[in-house]
Amino acid sequence: MHQYLRILEHWRTDMTKGYKGVILEWIKTGVIAIILSFIIKATIVEAYLVPSSSMVPTIQIGDRILGNKFIFWFTDPKRGDVVVFRPPPEAHTNVPRYVKRVVAVEGDLVEIKNGMLFINGVEVKEPYIKEPPEYTFGPKRVPPGYVFVLGDNRNNSHDGHVWEFLPKKNLLAKVFFRFWPPNRIGTL
Repeated sequence: MHQYLRILEHWRTDMTKGYKGVILEWIKTGVIAIILSFIIKATIVEAYLVPSSSMVPTIQIGDRILGNKFIFWFTDPKRGDVVVFRPPPEAHTNVPRYVKRVVAVEGDLVEIKNGMLFINGVEVKEPYIKEPPEYTFGPKRVPPGYVFVLGDNRNNSHDGHVWEFLPKKNLLAKVFFRFWPPNRIGTL
């Protein structure tokens, strides 16, 4: 009988160590996953919710988008890029992030007149805008280290035509994918 009790106690101890080992492995895996997700969010890709109509029709209210956070470490923004950024102080807003389209880069001469955008004196075809702008701007040259951004919903967007130029250092991400709603999933 004593021998059976020793075997039972030994078996119970091995089982407890086994369960503890499995639980410890799950905890380690979970901690590593959480750390990796924070690193990815901080440096590679971040999801954003769009709360306004300033980018309609390209991006709708409530769309959820992904932004590439490291692209601007290696390349400068280009005309046509949809970007997430911290608004400049001249925007006079408490909104922490905006989403707009880069329409001009440093050195470009920007002008908006007669409902059309002109870059360096050449009219830009913009099939993505909701309607032609009902305002004028410029001509003004984009200074070094800056870009000029506008919303695709030109007449309902608090953007560069109001506060002028955006420092490139304020850029947070280049938008590359919409993941919500399901019927509009795709690249931008």
